[in-house]
Amino acid sequence: MEITIREPSAADAGPLAALHVETWRESYAHLLPAGFFTREFIEGRHRMWRHVLADARPDMTVRVADAGGDLVGFAWAGPTVTSGEAPPRRERQLYAIYVAAAHHGTGAGQSLLEAVLGAGPAELWVAKENPRAIAFYRRNGFEFDGIEQIDPTAPRITDARMVR
Repeated sequence: MEITIREPSAADAGPLAALHVETWRESYAHLLPAGFFTREFIEGRHRMWRHVLADARPDMTVRVADAGGDLVGFAWAGPTVTSGEAPPRRERQLYAIYVAAAHHGTGAGQSLLEAVLGAGPAELWVAKENPRAIAFYRRNGFEFDGIEQIDPTAPRITDARMVR
């Protein structure tokens, strides 16, 4: 099935939130405490995506991967957000990129990354416990810079910064 990369509309907020939760389950369930995916967590993702899509900012880019009307991936980038004590290294940051496991290896992730960042300098945070994502980012020119932090909402996940 052909995958199209497109800008999401406000009508995509619900499916995008559901995909966000699904891809977190696929990526991190083994690292998260039992009961992590509460109704409040899921509702929070819905609120977040309704807000992001309704209040589009010119300095942020969101793209979705659409396979025949079903969202199978998304990416979101914008100005770097200071995290913890670490000063920003780049002006652009990849906030999130996720592709449903059934669509890994299709090129959707690569197309999404290129759509939101191009080949320019950027930084991102990746779970050190996610070797697939780390390999993907390395193939795209990102390297660890030595800065790490514990995710306050998921203390068994250590995030490490990568830059290019």
